[in-house]
Amino acid sequence: MTAKQTVFELVASEGEARAGVLRTAHGEVRTPVFMPVGTKASVKSVDPEELRALGAEIVLSNSYHLHFRPGEDLIAELGGLHGFMGWQGPLLTDSGGFQVFSLRDTLLAVDEDGVTFRSVYDGQAARFAPELSAEIQRKLGSDIAMCLDVCPPAGAPRSELERAVELTTLWARRQRQAPRADGQLVFGIVQGGTSEELRRRSASELVELDFDGYALGGLSVGEERLELLAATAFSAQLLPREKARYFMGIGDPEGVLEVIERGIDMFDCVLPTRTARNGSVLTWEGRLNLRNARFARDPRPLEEDCDCPACGRFSRAYLRHLVNQQELLGLRLLSLHNLRFLIRLVGEARVAIEQGRFSGFKREALARLASASS
Repeated sequence: MTAKQTVFELVASEGEARAGVLRTAHGEVRTPVFMPVGTKASVKSVDPEELRALGAEIVLSNSYHLHFRPGEDLIAELGGLHGFMGWQGPLLTDSGGFQVFSLRDTLLAVDEDGVTFRSVYDGQAARFAPELSAEIQRKLGSDIAMCLDVCPPAGAPRSELERAVELTTLWARRQRQAPRADGQLVFGIVQGGTSEELRRRSASELVELDFDGYALGGLSVGEERLELLAATAFSAQLLPREKARYFMGIGDPEGVLEVIERGIDMFDCVLPTRTARNGSVLTWEGRLNLRNARFARDPRPLEEDCDCPACGRFSRAYLRHLVNQQELLGLRLLSLHNLRFLIRLVGEARVAIEQGRFSGFKREALARLASASS
């Protein structure tokens, strides 16, 4: 990736909704895009080739967990994260900030230099600083590295939100100057809770640092959905039109469509695979709990027009049997279906934006989902 190349190209828009292309060292990503979460270098129960067949274009992994197990040095020795996990497409690595601050019981101290906490693996005190986060992600060799940020919970007092903005900018400035892997892009993370004033301040300070892209952090952490969407709409407009915008942590079909409409290009969530492991699937009939007895003799596929491996070969009755008997195949098939459902939904949204009909597409999709759940 050279300085002269365009990292993000906007190819179409309708209102605030955008379709574009994000160029990385391991290939192009068409946006809007849903990123499956492979926290520990694996999207749970799904093979990388299966991910590609489902239409996944970029996968997310987490620096916090990989730092502790098995360690970035070992991963670097074995060919970097792409070679280690067998995924040759684009990869984004989270900085570990969300994990550190969401596990508030493990926090020991936060200061200008970094954050001290207890590892969830052995309880030992550990410390993250922006330079260490950058070094971990450099050794992992991801295509997109995220800045270390401070992520307060929903309802945090204003003083805590102000401090989060202050430290996030300070750490971003230092990480911006840190060494990175060849071709590695770096995204800054906007904080500020649902406060327009603080979001404006955070965005202004980070945009001045000229990152390759920007994320909205500190949302989807417990606030009301209407507050989340209002903060998303306001914050997205503060970010450069020519840079990719990433909403961290949303994956329900309704939420995905809402943030796309508000100008978001990228998003991730563990919802599709976690829901699958709990025996539930995403469909146009709503979320179905296959443990329910009403599916015991249901010969239909999960979704009539779905092209995933589960729908192409198996009945709801069989999948229910697998789930209730805790057969691994059932959890795998449900994961494949849920991922395909979201990836396909986002792909159809992208085409709708390109064809200037996203508003109608979203309205019809939400009506179908609402009808199913009513």
